[in-house]
Amino acid sequence: MGEPVAMLTLLCAALAVVLLLVQLLRIRPSARVDPDVARRELRDELRSAREEARLSARELREEVTKSIDATQASLDRVRVTLDQRVRELQEGNERKLDEMRRTVDEKLHDTLEKRLGESFKLVSDRLDTVHKGLGEMQQLATGVGDLKRVLTNVKARGTWAEVQLGAILEQVLTPEQYGKNVCIRPDTAERVEFAVRLPGPLDDPTTCVWLPIDSKFPQEDWLRLQDASDQGDVAAVQAASDALIRTVRGSAKEIHDKYVHPPASTDFAIMFLATEGLFAEVLRHPSVVSDLQQQYRVVVAGPTTLAAILTSLRMGFQTLVVEQRAAEVWRVLGAVKTEFGKFGDVLDKVQRQLTTASRTIEETGQRSRAMEKKLRSAERLPEAEAAMVLELPVEDEADATDASPPQ
Repeated sequence: MGEPVAMLTLLCAALAVVLLLVQLLRIRPSARVDPDVARRELRDELRSAREEARLSARELREEVTKSIDATQASLDRVRVTLDQRVRELQEGNERKLDEMRRTVDEKLHDTLEKRLGESFKLVSDRLDTVHKGLGEMQQLATGVGDLKRVLTNVKARGTWAEVQLGAILEQVLTPEQYGKNVCIRPDTAERVEFAVRLPGPLDDPTTCVWLPIDSKFPQEDWLRLQDASDQGDVAAVQAASDALIRTVRGSAKEIHDKYVHPPASTDFAIMFLATEGLFAEVLRHPSVVSDLQQQYRVVVAGPTTLAAILTSLRMGFQTLVVEQRAAEVWRVLGAVKTEFGKFGDVLDKVQRQLTTASRTIEETGQRSRAMEKKLRSAERLPEAEAAMVLELPVEDEADATDASPPQ
């Protein structure tokens, strides 16, 4: 507060000095004044001007002080009002924040409980699924063990391959199109596991030709080859592959000697390999497959290849049935054509008879009209008398009533 008042005082003093100088400059130069007198007058005027400036400054200071006090009072009132409003706002905000906090806490609590419940339920369901999966894995492990025991048994392994072959035949062909345990060579008791029934010669439709299909599964050689491949032993892989090919060649020779016997069978047979991996390994040796076909007349097939072959045979069977049915239809049409010719002759005969009957009826009508013309002059007798004259049976009254036309 002191600094503004001092500045105002200095400004007032400077203003008074300026006014004094302006008055001195307005004095006429013609007036001749004593310098001492002028100096005293100037000093007096300066003193009076200083007093006036001091008084003006004091008044101004008092007014400024009053204004400042009033402003300070107003500021105090505004400060009090603002403090009160701020406290009210703070209290209102605190209340709203408390309400919001309670609402949020309640919602968070409900949401948290709901989410936790859902999470616990989900975890419980997953645990149940895991327990079920563990049970299934245990069952699967048991089944794998059983399968391993089955596959280690040569007889059971052959039965498994035979069952797989039978399942493929059941899916593709009808029971009438293939046979089980078929004896192809009459001079031996050897029976092939499955054989497809092919149509016989055209001159003897009752006979059939069998296509032998025998299943093989050399598991020991196949497993040795897999183990050698996993270990990366090139020499062991080559040895196991050679052993597998020898086994396949021996199986092909056995099938040829036992089951290929034309004309009771086709001049070739099919050797079914139970797994696609085993079939692919044999196909890796094209020369072996070609030798088996040329030397032993045996075709190697896996599950997919055998299904394709059987599907082709089924389509051939269907085509043959259609051709046979077409021949039967042509024979029926020929018989119908023959009978239709006879029907035409009979129809002509009936037409002639109808023409003769029509001519006879027309002649009878002419004679009847001629007789009626001659009898017009005769008197009509009662029916009873006419019946007696003509010796006709007399009708009863009831019959006559029934025979009379309705009124």
